[in-house]
Amino acid sequence: MIEVTDLNKSYVSGPRRVDVLQDVNLTISAGERIAVVGASGAGKTTLMHILGGLDRPGSGSVRYDGRDIFALKGEALDTFRNRTIGFVFQFHQLLPEFSALENTMFPALIAGRSFREAAEPARRLLEEVGLGARLTHKPGELSGGEQQRVAIARALVMEPQVLLADEPTGNLDSGTSDEIYHLLREVHAARGLTMIIVTHSAVLAGRMDRVIPMADGRIVSHGAVPGIEVAG
Repeated sequence: MIEVTDLNKSYVSGPRRVDVLQDVNLTISAGERIAVVGASGAGKTTLMHILGGLDRPGSGSVRYDGRDIFALKGEALDTFRNRTIGFVFQFHQLLPEFSALENTMFPALIAGRSFREAAEPARRLLEEVGLGARLTHKPGELSGGEQQRVAIARALVMEPQVLLADEPTGNLDSGTSDEIYHLLREVHAARGLTMIIVTHSAVLAGRMDRVIPMADGRIVSHGAVPGIEVAG
C-alpha cells in the first residue's frame, strides 16, 4: 500500500512562489492500476517523481507499507528506489550508445550485480516484450514502440513492486499505443504490480481501475472524470 499524506511542493521563481502540489492525500492499494490525469501544469509529473523518490516534497509524507521513504537518506533511498520501483518515461531515457540488452541491464548493474547476473533476466524480459531478436540493436535502430518496450523491460529487471509510468504512450500512434497498453496489462496481470500511470489519454485512463484527476496541484475528486469512462 502507498499512502500519501498532506503532500506539498513549491518552487521559488524570482519573487514568485509557485505551489506545484497542495495538500495532496491519496491511498493506493497493492496491485491497483491508477491513472493520474489533468491539464499540463496540474502537478501530475511532480507527484509521480515524489512517489518514486526522485524528488522530495516540501512537506508531507509518502509511505510504502507504513515506511516513510523520505526518512531514508542518500544511498538508502537510492537502494529502496532501485529495488522497489520501476520507471517508464515518455521519452524512454535510453542511452543511445548502448544496445537494448545493455540498456535493460543498467538497474541491475547499478544494484551491484555482475554482468552475467544482470544479462540473463534482461534477456528474458526483452524476449517477453517481443524483442528477443533485437537484443543487440541500439535505440536509434528501434522504432518508438520498440524503444518503449525496452524501457518497460528495463523498469522490470529488478522485479519491482511498483511501476510508475509518465505518459508511456504520449509519443506513439494509436496502434502502437494500444500495443503498449496491452503489454502493460499483461505485465500487471503476470506480476501483480501496483501500476500508476500519468496520462493525457482518455482511452488509456479509462482502462485503469481508478482515475485520479488533478488541477492546480490538487486532487479534485476520485473516480471518473468528464470524458473518461472507467472500463477496468
